Amino acid sequence: MQLLNTLYVNTPGSYLRLDNATLRVDVERETRLRVPLHHLQSVVCFGPVGLSAPLMHRLADEAIGLVLLDDNGRFKARLEGATAGNVLLRRAQHLRSMDKAFALETARAFVAGKIKNARQVLQRGARESKAADEAARLTRGADDLAASLRALPSAPDLDTLRGFEGEAARQYFGCLALLVRMDARPHFAMDGRNRRPPRDRINALLSFLYAMWMNDCRSAIEAAGLDPQVGFLHALRPGRAALALDLMEEFRPYADRLALSLVNREQLNAESFVQREGGAVALTPEARRAVVVAYQQRKQEEISHPLLAQALPLGLVPLVQARLLARAVRGELDADGQASGYLPFTAK
Repeated sequence: MQLLNTLYVNTPGSYLRLDNATLRVDVERETRLRVPLHHLQSVVCFGPVGLSAPLMHRLADEAIGLVLLDDNGRFKARLEGATAGNVLLRRAQHLRSMDKAFALETARAFVAGKIKNARQVLQRGARESKAADEAARLTRGADDLAASLRALPSAPDLDTLRGFEGEAARQYFGCLALLVRMDARPHFAMDGRNRRPPRDRINALLSFLYAMWMNDCRSAIEAAGLDPQVGFLHALRPGRAALALDLMEEFRPYADRLALSLVNREQLNAESFVQREGGAVALTPEARRAVVVAYQQRKQEEISHPLLAQALPLGLVPLVQARLLARAVRGELDADGQASGYLPFTAK
């Protein structure tokens, strides 16, 4: 597997055009960047960015995804070529989505992966905390998440499971502010998770990072031949990439960890954000660039996958997970002759 690049374009007024087999980025009629198309997996544009029709046709021909997001990272549109993937796999996926037992078990796995990884964020914060009372609160939060994990097998249906997931998320975000460096807290206070629009700096940063993870998870699902619209945990809804949202759940804590690192290492500060009418908070263009660079660097870091005998870049893990999900959908048997259900990615 090759970790291809995603090109993120967030400079207002940029214009993307085709130059032979190269994507060219112009700003005010000056060429700022050239990228060979064969190096790209997708192109993500934030805000007012222009594109030429020949480039859009070529991206579709080369199966390079083109994603349009607003300034806050909220999805607007996606351009892609002819539907890829194995039609038999997609048919099996559609049938599996209507199998209540399979859908529940697969959704349970996504939630378990998310909670396990979130719990590790709190446990790590408790170990590194210099304040005994805060370390105790983080430890209690981690214990609460452990209780949520133990409760998951008792969920008789998807609605109950979603309730457990929502309560675990509430407990987790109630502790997350304690992981912000003490002197940065006046500028990076948060009261739980809020979005559409985010109303504080931490939530604005999280929304931006989640949008990038979402794009990578959707690309991984399509590369594995699955239908991104048909999920198990997230309900079907027109225009919603439900399966990409499912897969992204276990990666949300990785976005949270990167957000905390950017703040605690002073790579972002209060001036990295702007407040708009209505109370919405957004990253400045310069801050978006810094976050994109940090995200791309984080994706290159090697991690140990629990099912593989080798280290691999974090950016490849969504593709590995999408392929494991495809195996589960097909009902492939494991070495013991048992049907292999989906196993979420959890870091050690």
